[in-house]
Amino acid sequence: MKKQLIVLSAPSGSGKTTVARHLLTKFPALEFSVSATTRGIRPNEVGGRDYHFLTREEFRAAIERGDLIEYEEIFGNYYGTLRSQVQAAIDRGAHVVFDVDVKGALSLLHAFPEDTLLIFIAPPSLDVLEQRLRERHTETSDQIALRMARAEMEMGHRGEFAEVIVNDVLIETLSRAEAIVADATEGSPIQQGMFDS
Repeated sequence: MKKQLIVLSAPSGSGKTTVARHLLTKFPALEFSVSATTRGIRPNEVGGRDYHFLTREEFRAAIERGDLIEYEEIFGNYYGTLRSQVQAAIDRGAHVVFDVDVKGALSLLHAFPEDTLLIFIAPPSLDVLEQRLRERHTETSDQIALRMARAEMEMGHRGEFAEVIVNDVLIETLSRAEAIVADATEGSPIQQGMFDS
């Protein structure tokens, strides 16, 4: 069955955002689902493109209205997926790629089981993951320790995903992701132009 919601998930630092950006380049008609968050904006991020940046008060109001398919507080900030955005994409026949945490991915599958394909991007090992996190120089040692503890939990859920890609050699990871998406969306408009580059 063809899928409209292509959901990428992984422990932080495993490369899911790199894979998502590659897929959006390779499949020009593929759309990116923009999550909502209360965390601060990082350099080179744009509101409405990378995230919908909300205050904690705005986010809590969205929770109370039932506007979110899923949400979670991670490392002191809220993250979530707007139900209206996802339903609108399905209704117009769009194909959308999601870059979400593991619990968010499973919530999307629960909300839209017929439309969702889950892809887990796994690090070669937890040691490699920790090294990648340290090389980013964006978190303190304490924050990295929290991320590693969470990564162990998330790795335990990978069996619930339809596809698992071990991100060891990036070019191979990207090629595998392309093949999975091409198969899941065969015959859809998102494949137009995919062989042009």
